[in-house]
This record gives sequence, C-alpha cells and structure tokens, in this order.
Amino acid sequence: MPATRPPDFEHAIHTTNIWLKAVSEALGTDDRHLAHRVLRAWLHTFRDRLTVDVAAHFAAQLPELLRGVYYDGWSPSAVPIKYDRDGYVNRFVQEAKVKAEDVPQIASAVTSVIREHFSPGTLESALEQLPHDIRGLLLQPAA
Repeated sequence: MPATRPPDFEHAIHTTNIWLKAVSEALGTDDRHLAHRVLRAWLHTFRDRLTVDVAAHFAAQLPELLRGVYYDGWSPSAVPIKYDRDGYVNRFVQEAKVKAEDVPQIASAVTSVIREHFSPGTLESALEQLPHDIRGLLLQPAA
C-alpha cells in the first residue's frame, strides 16, 4: 500500500521548499541546510525582538511549516528581548552557525526574500519595532 499524504500537507511542504529555494538563491548557494539554518535564525532573532501582538501578526504571513519553525522555542512572556546590533549578530551566529562578518549579507538577503513573499507593508510594520541599528542591518543593500 503506497504511503500518501493529505494534499494540504503536500502544499505546506511545497511552499516551504519555495521559500528555502529563494533563500538559497539569495545566498548564492545550493546548500539547503544552510538556507534552513539562516532562515530559522532570522525568524527567531526577529521574533524575539517584537511584542507578542506584532510577532503573531507577522507569523500569520508565514507558510504553515515555517510558522512552526518561527514559534519553536518561543516564550511569549519573555519578549521583547532587548538587544542591540551586536546582540543580534551574536544570537544569529550561534543559531545559524555562520561567521559574524557574514551576518549582514545573510540577514539582508533573508529580509529580501521575506519581503518578496509577504503582503505589502507587513514586514515594514514589524520592522518599525526594531532599533535603528538592527533595522539597518536587516535592510542594508545586497553586496
């Protein structure tokens, strides 16, 4: 008997793969594991700097499987976590397992992918909650 998955689950997988492919392309790599790590790190470092309401509104735009990644390990009673650009970079390095000097290029590439997949204004609205130094890191032009 062949294993089958419900169509909704197939769609969730397909949509997540589209996002991972877009992140891979933005980074100029075929390494889907790297794409997953940096997307996860971006989502977590972003999420933890937002208020609960803004974080939930942002999550509503994510594909189903990535919404699970986004909420994985979240402690809503502990947010927003206050950290500056250096704190952001350090958290990103730890979670994504990348070099600190690569974080600006990686973070801005992921931001671009998310902007392409979200409704207009949704990302910008959430970005307004971030300190200018972190917002500048996420929005810097691609190299």
